[in-house]
Amino acid sequence: MSISPIAMPGTHERFLKHFEKTEGASGKGIKVLDIGAGHGAFSQKLYQMGYEVHACDLFPELFEFDQIECKKVDITRDFPYEKESFDMLIAIEVMEHFSGHDRFFEEASRILKPGGKLFISTPNILSLKSRWRFLLGGFYYAFGPLDHERHDGLQHVSSLTFDQFNYWGAKHGFDAAELAIDKKQKSSRWLSFLIPLQWIYLKIKRVKPIHNQAQLLMGRLLFLTFQKS
Repeated sequence: MSISPIAMPGTHERFLKHFEKTEGASGKGIKVLDIGAGHGAFSQKLYQMGYEVHACDLFPELFEFDQIECKKVDITRDFPYEKESFDMLIAIEVMEHFSGHDRFFEEASRILKPGGKLFISTPNILSLKSRWRFLLGGFYYAFGPLDHERHDGLQHVSSLTFDQFNYWGAKHGFDAAELAIDKKQKSSRWLSFLIPLQWIYLKIKRVKPIHNQAQLLMGRLLFLTFQKS
């Protein structure tokens, strides 16, 4: 049975390609938690690769992959798992849906084994397209006006930078994230004439060019890999 992902088209395929490149195509003997598993599309892929898959979501009733259980979990609170019980955690297009990332990283560190990895995918608000969109309209790429009456966890409510992700990770025992992207945006390429102006500004203001890496300026989605020290 084919399960449709909730994420925008192509996200799971590109993340899977990135995941296989870093971890290989076989997951035998590796225990992984799919956080914010949605319909279970990526849980199914991991299961087929041989991983020992566990899943959790705020709405487990939406989970369609019947080979494993999906637990109801509010990721802004305690996770119902024992200390150091997972080799890997995966959160695809989850981080932008909640506030309270301090608590999330604290719990992720607690349930990961030493040397375990946390994989995250999230919209890249640092691309040239996103910066231009914010300048003109006040909203980053993949973000827009919020419905203040909706509190169902489905809106994009948190826009974190690469530096902020690393801040929360470092606080809770993770090494600095390895950075990758899903693909380059054509619109960001068209705006590449702005890059010399950015470097001039950074030099004048003596600001570290943390957010002016080529992948951050051009990428659509960020793939971040944190390893527990």
